[in-house]
Amino acid sequence: MSAPLQFTYFGHSCFAVVVDGVRLLFDPFITGNPKAGSVDVNSIEADYILITHGHGDHLADAVAIATRTGAKVISNYEIASWLAKQGVSKTHGMNFGGSYALPFGRAKYVVAVHSSTLPDGSPGGNPGGFVVTNGTRTFYYAGDTALTYDMKLIEAEFSVDFAVLPIGDTFTMGPEDAARAASFVGTSKVIGVHFDTFPPIAINHDTARRHFKDLGIGLVLPVIGETIAL
Repeated sequence: MSAPLQFTYFGHSCFAVVVDGVRLLFDPFITGNPKAGSVDVNSIEADYILITHGHGDHLADAVAIATRTGAKVISNYEIASWLAKQGVSKTHGMNFGGSYALPFGRAKYVVAVHSSTLPDGSPGGNPGGFVVTNGTRTFYYAGDTALTYDMKLIEAEFSVDFAVLPIGDTFTMGPEDAARAASFVGTSKVIGVHFDTFPPIAINHDTARRHFKDLGIGLVLPVIGETIAL
């Protein structure tokens, strides 16, 4: 059996996954998150930072963490170019369907249905998600998205061990649509993100779990600061 991946939650849609010793940080938003006061942003380490889209609640700390750690930032072309102008020295821009080779495998940039504007009003390109695999373990992070039938293409190409899905409703999928998304990508385990940070995305946890249970899918609602072996 392959070694578990280590998932650490930093609140909202920010989390880290350690794969074969390589530290991946996703959508860094700690500064400004009213729920993440217990997180020391200066203690977060990363080898790569992956950003799904340009909204401030997904990249607020990207420049600071990339500068301090020397991490390479992977995102769409527009965001990578914008971050380079902010002083980030190592970036890689991509677009839908493209993959980036990581030391252990690859990350593929896939479709999300959302919007994407950078904090200064610049266009943020197309919002997306990532499928990350090391050949034996694979996970899908949807980023901010609506439910879309394109998710079935992920199941056709990959065997997804777990998915990280937004469940807060209002700006993304709610729990019911997220449960259907998990079914579309063919996984039985979901980590919910993008919930409870602000009043518009507060959810009823029991109701959310029931939507997933009805489809035979397990939902984990992580606690900020928690590390989970997956």
